[in-house]
Amino acid sequence: MSTDTPVAVTGAEGFIGSHLVEALVASGRRVRAMVQYNSFSSHGWLDTLAPDVLDQVELILGDVRDPGSVREVTAGADTVYHLAALIAIPYSYRAPRSYVDTNVTGTLNVLEAVRESGATRLVHTSTSETYGTAQTVPISEDHPIVTQSPYAASKAGGDRLADSYHASFGTPVVTLRPFNTYGPRQSMRAVIPAVIGQVAAGRREVTLGDLRPTRDFTFVKDTAAAFLAVGTAPAEQVVGRTFNAGTGGEISVGDLVLLIGKLMDADLTVREDERRLRPAGSEVMRLVCDAARLRAATGWSPGHRLEDGLSRTIDFFRDPANLARYNTAAYHV
Repeated sequence: MSTDTPVAVTGAEGFIGSHLVEALVASGRRVRAMVQYNSFSSHGWLDTLAPDVLDQVELILGDVRDPGSVREVTAGADTVYHLAALIAIPYSYRAPRSYVDTNVTGTLNVLEAVRESGATRLVHTSTSETYGTAQTVPISEDHPIVTQSPYAASKAGGDRLADSYHASFGTPVVTLRPFNTYGPRQSMRAVIPAVIGQVAAGRREVTLGDLRPTRDFTFVKDTAAAFLAVGTAPAEQVVGRTFNAGTGGEISVGDLVLLIGKLMDADLTVREDERRLRPAGSEVMRLVCDAARLRAATGWSPGHRLEDGLSRTIDFFRDPANLARYNTAAYHV
């Protein structure tokens, strides 16, 4: 694989996408980064990357819902990392069709473009939310798919399309299913930035939803490394397969708040915000990952303990320049 041939990344401007772009450049690759067009001339988090990183990045404005945009970004790329998606679970209850348009039809457009371009690998992004509340723990890739939100259903639909294209057309797809990724640049709608951001802004009473669910939190650098692992492993070890990426540990949201408070030297209390609660029957109560398949196929393992990753995330949000990029008032009601 020539390092002169670009790799393509959809959703490159986002939280995980921007970290993946950095990791790809650090590995010696040139990146063609697809950024959703907007009228603010913003390239999302890519605008914050170091100049020497951006020197190796070709920015292409487009939209995965548009087949022509997708063909442009995939043409001539040997590997395509498909991360573009609508991911906010609460909004999926309000506008489910938009999730189908982006997460299902958008994935279809990527699959078709890869077939046309002849790329040698497509890394498709799934989510642990497709498993629903754990029926067995830890959750392996053989766990039933139980979609408890429109978001999860749309992602499962994209996954099934990816599987079908591999079976029907031999499309070289590998699916990565990250568990709950956290770290610098994450939306403050997510629980870890929501707590850290509120404390960094001076609050000691934080507003959250349900404190009972448990999650397997993976630091974003480790998730990016998992993408590289499945994107570069020998085809016979990964193509046509689905891989979980997570730590194998779990912590409740309530205990997470206490841990963040300890790391930030803050005595916190929590006020429940009904707007952060999922509809009855939709909350996923437990997620904990079995990543044995990924370790066996690629050698990947997480490199950050939760406390270490949280400390790095806290440092990011304590930087006034980073915190200023968020409308903290909108999230801290």
